[in-house]
Amino acid sequence: MKPPQGEVSIPLQPPERGATPAAGPDEQPRDYVVWSLFNVLLGYGLAYLGCFCFPALVYSIKARDCKVLGDLEGALNGARAKVWNVICSVLMGLTLLIVVIIIMATI
Repeated sequence: MKPPQGEVSIPLQPPERGATPAAGPDEQPRDYVVWSLFNVLLGYGLAYLGCFCFPALVYSIKARDCKVLGDLEGALNGARAKVWNVICSVLMGLTLLIVVIIIMATI
């Protein structure tokens, strides 16, 4: 004889799915790995500026590792990566502008 079975309820959505995300202290810091990798590859290909962009890649990978491990204070290295990425992007933009000006002047 089988024992009587109770009603089974299976939730279709995870508990956090229905809640609206609130920006607060539990927000994850950003890492800029893709931007850093793009800057390094484009910097080396463009004008050997990748050496200036390499610290951004190091800081962003360091920030991602800390974020994965749950060390939010260590993940604040992403802010340093952002500063280095901005510097590298500006340098590459200026380099491209100078190259275009030189090419247009020779034509």
